[in-house]
Amino acid sequence: MKFELSKGVVDDLETFCDLLKKDHNTILNEALKQYFENEQKKLLEKNINDENAMTNLDFDEFWDGVEL
Repeated sequence: MKFELSKGVVDDLETFCDLLKKDHNTILNEALKQYFENEQKKLLEKNINDENAMTNLDFDEFWDGVEL
């Protein structure tokens, strides 16, 4: 893998390494872990919303006009 980070991100990384007394790898791993967790939550919420959108009719609306 090849990564290209902007100068601003590299500068922030250096600053936080000094402030938090952590190495680059630790900060990047923590940041990516948090990013993946947040994105997974968004995907789960989207899936729930998509499911709800498919079932938004109440009982009477669903069966309206159906004769048995």
